[in-house]
Order: sequence, then structure tokens, then C-alpha cells
Amino acid sequence: MDSLSSALGQPSTGLLQNLIARLTRLSQLTGQNSASLTSFLQRSRDIRGLVILEDAHLFLDTYSEYCSAVCDLLVMGGFHALVKPCQDVFGKGAEVVQRLSESPEEGLPLADVLAHLFFLPIKHLHEYGRLLLKLASCYEVSSVDYQKLQDACSKYESMALHLKRRRKEAEYTLHFWRSFPGKMTDSLRKASRRLVCESSNKALTLQNAGRFSVNWFILFNDALVHAQFSTHHVFPLATLWVEPIAEENTGLGLGHDGIPSSTVVTQRADPPMSRTASYTFYKDGRLKEAKYEGRWVSGKPHGRGVVKWPDGQMYTGTFKNGLEDGFGDYVAPNKTPSACDHYQGQWKDGKMHGFGIFRYASGEVYEGSFQDNMRHGHGMLRNGKLNSTSPSVFIGQWQYDRKSGYGVFDDITRGEKYMGMWLDDQRQGNGVVVTQFGLYYEGAFSSNKMMGTGVLLAEDDTAFEGDFSEDWTLSGKGVLTMPNGDYIEGSFNGVWGTGLKMSGCYFKPSLYDSDKEKSQALKLGRLAVHSEEKWRAVFLECWNRLGCDSPGQGQTTAAWENIAIALTVNLRQQRDSPELLSRSQHKTLESLEFIPHHVGPVTLDVYHTIRRYLVKACDTPLHPLGRLVETLVSVYRMTYVGVGANRRLLPQAVNEIKSYLSRIFQLVRFLFADLPEEGGSLADPQNEKSTPDPGGKQINSPKPGCVVSSSALLLPVLLPRLYPPLFTLYALEKEKEDDVYWECVLRLNKQPDLALLAFLGVQEKFWPVVVTVHGEKQQVLSSTKDSCFSSAVETLQQISTTFTPSDKLQVIQLTFEEITQEVLALLKQDFLWSMDDLFPVFLFVVLRARIRNLGSEVSLIEDLMDPCVQHGEHGIMFTTLKVVVF
Repeated sequence: MDSLSSALGQPSTGLLQNLIARLTRLSQLTGQNSASLTSFLQRSRDIRGLVILEDAHLFLDTYSEYCSAVCDLLVMGGFHALVKPCQDVFGKGAEVVQRLSESPEEGLPLADVLAHLFFLPIKHLHEYGRLLLKLASCYEVSSVDYQKLQDACSKYESMALHLKRRRKEAEYTLHFWRSFPGKMTDSLRKASRRLVCESSNKALTLQNAGRFSVNWFILFNDALVHAQFSTHHVFPLATLWVEPIAEENTGLGLGHDGIPSSTVVTQRADPPMSRTASYTFYKDGRLKEAKYEGRWVSGKPHGRGVVKWPDGQMYTGTFKNGLEDGFGDYVAPNKTPSACDHYQGQWKDGKMHGFGIFRYASGEVYEGSFQDNMRHGHGMLRNGKLNSTSPSVFIGQWQYDRKSGYGVFDDITRGEKYMGMWLDDQRQGNGVVVTQFGLYYEGAFSSNKMMGTGVLLAEDDTAFEGDFSEDWTLSGKGVLTMPNGDYIEGSFNGVWGTGLKMSGCYFKPSLYDSDKEKSQALKLGRLAVHSEEKWRAVFLECWNRLGCDSPGQGQTTAAWENIAIALTVNLRQQRDSPELLSRSQHKTLESLEFIPHHVGPVTLDVYHTIRRYLVKACDTPLHPLGRLVETLVSVYRMTYVGVGANRRLLPQAVNEIKSYLSRIFQLVRFLFADLPEEGGSLADPQNEKSTPDPGGKQINSPKPGCVVSSSALLLPVLLPRLYPPLFTLYALEKEKEDDVYWECVLRLNKQPDLALLAFLGVQEKFWPVVVTVHGEKQQVLSSTKDSCFSSAVETLQQISTTFTPSDKLQVIQLTFEEITQEVLALLKQDFLWSMDDLFPVFLFVVLRARIRNLGSEVSLIEDLMDPCVQHGEHGIMFTTLKVVVF
């Protein structure tokens, strides 16, 4: 074998070894066929024992592989290289080989004789077909055995013809290589490559070719070669597409990036339009020298694929018409050693467009919207980490890669947070700044500085209202108010906290009745950004996802179609990657496929159906409304957590929630067009009664079943997510009042039950005589403590575990009911409360409940409760609790 290797060369040696292995396997099958045929003829006569029949697919595959091995060796000139070793073994004439080849022609070159010899086993296929045909004649035409033998005969005959064509293709290719020797053809010569046709003897020209250019086209089974003088280009057929051209045009059209768009082989079946292939671009400017691997459609990358550039850039994702489109992952090297820019997100027309995350080599991370490769829309930029030199976070609106519009900037290093308007990456317009030292400023900004009219408050309630020229720098007229109410009105100059120069008048309002109005607290929020102006980009993006260019401008049917498309795409992604969604989220997505439909006015049942749908929609970020709620929760926490937990921000935080409710309600009414506007009432048809009017006619007088309000519909969805930062602000604002209340609670709770009831003025007839403790009834003694009205106390304590004002009001109502039930059981007769009797009993329950921040709870309820319940039963009960606390 070593001598053969030196004579054949490494490629042909490998082909010869493969041929020997295939021939060995073929010989084994031939032996098995002989044994089974002998057994069939001598004993069984059962065709199921014929290997040639039962294992026909194995025979056919083996012969096909053997033929490929012989053809590959023939194409590469292996038989020509075997001539000398053969003569060394069998003599110069090699008569033995001549006889074994059974060649009908004499005087053939020894290389052709060797090729003929190795093609001899393929003739067995025809013999197998004849044998099966003869066996079939021994059976009835209608029998199953006859049909099986006929089918097998057809397969063997068809394979024999197919292998004969493959032999001719190999011989044709070998003739081509011999006819056109040279370095170019040697570099193109491959064992599996077969020649289809070439243009040396055909009238074929190139479109738009030069007058004296020479073009030679060679079409192989795997590639098209375009040769010009000493150069040539190889185009894999996997990335060639046929493009019809006019009959009078005889040229060969070259498509995009130099890829031929038409071939000369028209008799073959049309190639598939969609394929998976790899290709290296060499002309396209943007993709020059980039290698693409993935799906193609009509000559362009389309579908999922990967592009790699020589400089290290790489894109992995989806394509559309040759451009990045859809979700993709892009990595680009950076000048910084061992660092790169990394983008994951949406693309459109070859550019970053839509939501994405960009991790810069510098350490910055941007998460938000893109447009035309620029940050545009709502987004968050994080710069550095807590232990770095300049960590900061910005969340807000971007326009063409710059901060423009409303945004919040948290400078963690300086301990400052800015909430206001931006223009071209600078603070411009009204805004608010709070610091970790308790300073609060609201007013005008210009060129990234506090410049213009503003209000500045310190932690101890010292306030200045006037003109500013720099950050924390007073410059001009203003009023400086002391914590005790005294104030100075005049001109001021200097940096706050480092000493101020002033000239003006000092006033002490307590000494002059005419100046009492000066002592009134400043009304904060006048110079801050209005709540309706905040986060416009967030809501606009939600409207855009529904197919509307601006709020309320669009078709409801188109909006529902966009929602259905978004949910369908997300469900498909979940099936492809089940780990992305939990089982509950998957069920939520499936339930959202059913859109609440109704005909006519919205009834109570329809209203509840809409509310249930909204709860599910807002529970998943894959729904446009859920995505909106998730973003609003993120920006709210970003604003009012950390340094933003400043008690002076409470009114703005409350107004911001109310703004969320009104703008989300606008979206809901757009989707459910028949839903009444804010304050409209719903009536259940089942409760409608016909009552006569004064004229004697019957009119429908529906009972109001429900008043539609944004707070009742949306607060249960929104407030639980916003509750922690909001309640923290309430606790900070009501800290002094809560401390006074808590001190009183601790002092009074030192007394036993009966002593406290007497102290509060509760009539003795309402004093419990027997209480239940751990399931046992016990007599109330003078030393008994924390036992009277215990069920009402436990009920009221649940107010701290609820979120929405409606739930808290429900707890208050249940508390009153528990008190009433206990008194009724004590008196054993019907009883109606008067406020003089009820108030001290309720006060006892409130004291025993020991709720630490009850004042904050009351203020939250008062600010966010539904206006329609303020004057009803809940309103009266809430007023009672408010009086108790304050």
C-alpha cells in the first residue's frame, strides 16, 4: 500500500481505499444473495427469505455508494495512476486484466480497461432485475408476491439506468479535465464535482461585458465558474438563483454581488427559491468580505442566519430581503482591549429599530427604543457601577441619540436626582432636584444649570423662592423663609450652604397681623413638570404598538389585530424556547386570545369581563398594556426610590399615579369603544324596572349598578406594584403626626380593657361581659387586657395588608360590622347606632389595633379613593376613622 500511495498521491489513495471498502461490502451482499437464492430454490420457495427482495434498499444503497466511489476515482485520474502499479504486478500487457474486464473493445488503454473492470459489478443490478422478473412469472398476477417482485424489479432496473448516467457524467468530466489542463482546472478538480456544460463551444456572452473581454463559463453540479484570462470566480450553486430574461437577450446576467442570476441549463427542474447555504460577499460595500450562513430566498438572506465580518463583527438573527430585520444579536469589536459593543434587540431594514439592549465597551448599558441605529424614544442608560468613578442612571425620552423630553437622572456619586425636561443632552426647562442631604429644588433650568426662577427648601423647612444663576447659587431677588415663619425679602447672592450675601427687609409675621399670609407654606409643584407631561414617550410607544400614530388616532379593529399578532408571535417563541415563559404566563397568553365582545351598551357583566381581561393583560409584558404597566412601574420606582424618597415629592407622586390612571383609561376606552367615560354609570338589564312617569307612560328606570371610574378599574392592577415607594413617601410626610399618634397609642394601651373603655366614655351597656379566648369563654375582669372586641381589632389590623383605597375601605366597613355584631350579641336585641355611642367604641378598637402608620394609611385613602364613594356609607366610615386618627 505504501508503494501505491507514492504512485497515486494522497487524494487518490484515500479514494482507492474507500473503493476497496465499498467493494468488500458489495461482495458480502453478493454472497448473502447467493446463499439465500440457493436456499429458496432448494427448499423454502418463500420469497420472504430472498435477501435481494427483503433488503432491496440495502442492496440499492450499497451499489450507489460503490458507483460513487468508482466515479470519484475515475474523475481524479486514479485509474490512470494505477497503470504502472498494475503493469508491475501483471506485466506490461496485463493480459489478465484485459480478460477480467470482459471489455468488448480491443486495444483500449490500460487505464480505461481498469475503469471498465471496476464498473463490472454494477451490471449485476440488471441481472437482479431479470431474475426477479422471471420469479414473478411463477406467481399469479393478482397475488401479493407477484406485485412485490414486480416492484423490486422496477427499482433495480431504475437504479441500473441511474448509475449508468452517473458513469457517463464521470467519464464526461474526466474528458474535460484532460482537454483543458492547467493550474486553474487543477484547483477546481474535486472528486465529487461533475461537469454539466461549459461555454467554449457555445454562443454565450456576458451582459454589459467589455468589447475585448474574454469570458469562459463552466457549470458543474455544485458551482458555476466564471473565468477571465488568468483569474476565475467560483459561485456555489447553493447561492445561485435563476432570473428569467428576455429571449432576444442572449447574455448571461450577473445578479447582486456578482452572483450570476441565470444559467444555461433550462431543461432541468427549477431550483428551490428558499435554501440554506453559506456565502462570502466580495462586492457589496456593507457586507464586503463578510460570510453569511443561513436561510436564503430569491438570492437574498431571508430568515435566520449569521453574518461574520473579517474585523470581528458578527450578527446573529433574522433577515428580510437581504437586510437585518426582526430580532438579532450584534457584536462589534472596540478599540478597548478585550471589550466589544453588544446589541440585542429588534432590527428593521438593516438598522437597529425597536426595543433593544446595547452594552457598550465603555461599560454603559442602554435599554430602550432605537430608530435608525440611534437611541430614540423611551430608554434607560446606566453608566458604571456603584464602585466605579461616575455611576449614574438616566431613564426618559431620547430623540436621535440625545436626551430630549422628560427624564430622570440619578447621579449616584453626587447623591442627586433630577426629574425634569431635557434638550440635546442638557437639562432645559422646568425640573426638580432632590439630594441625599434633604435639599429640594424646583424651578427653571437652562444650559444644564439652575437658571431662572426657582424654589429651594432645606431639610429643616428653610425655604428660598427667587432667582438662580448656577446650581444651588442664589442670584437676584427672592424671599428667604425661616422654619419659624420669619422671612427676609430682598436681593441674595451666593451658593447655598456656604454663606449668602443679602440686602433686604426682615419680617416677623407673628408680630404683625397684616403679614400673616407670608407665613403660609409654599405651594410646591408649580414649577415642576406637570404630571400629564411626564413619560409621554412611554404612552406613545404603547399607542404605536396598537397601530396608532398619536393617542386615539386609529382603528380599534386594527389595534386588536396588532395585539393578536403580538400574542401569536410570543406564543410561537414560547413553543420554540419553553424556558422563556412560566406555565402561568403561558396560560395567561392563551386566555388573552379570547377578546371580550359584546353588542350594545356595556352592562355590569360585560364590565366585569373587561376588568378580568385587563387584569390578565397587565399581568404579562407580552401584551401592549402589560408592557406599558411594566414600564410605568419601572420609571415610578426609578423616580421615587433612593434619593427620590423625599417627602416633598409626595404630591407629585400622587398626581403622577392619577395621570397614569387617566391615560391608561384612555387606552382602555379606545379598545372598548362602548365603555362609558369617566363617571358614567352602568346598569344591569336584569335589575331594570319599568316605572310610570307622571304622564302615565312606562319608562325604563335602571338602577345604577356601578359607576365607571379609572381608579376602580385600574388601581387594583397598578397600585400594588407602586405601593412600596408611594407608602414610603406617605410615611416620611406624616412622620411627625404618626409619632405623636403612636406615643398616644402606647400610653393608652397600658390600661386594661375595662379601664380604657371607661376612660374613652364607652357606655357600660356596650362593655363585653364574656369574651372568647382560644375557643373558651371567659369572664371579663378588671385586669383583662386585649380581649374586648378582639375580632374587630384583628379585622382593622388587616388595613396594613391591603393596597388599594377600596380594599382598605372594605376593611373599615368589616370592622364596623364586627363591632355591631358583638354589641348585638351582648344586648340581644335590635339596635341602631348613634355616632355618640359608636365613636368611643370605634376609638377603642383603633387604639387596640396598634397600627404604626395609620395616619399614612388614612392620607393614602383620602388622596386616591374613588370620588363616587366619598359621600356614601364608605365615606362616612372613613371620616370617622380620620377623626379618630387626627
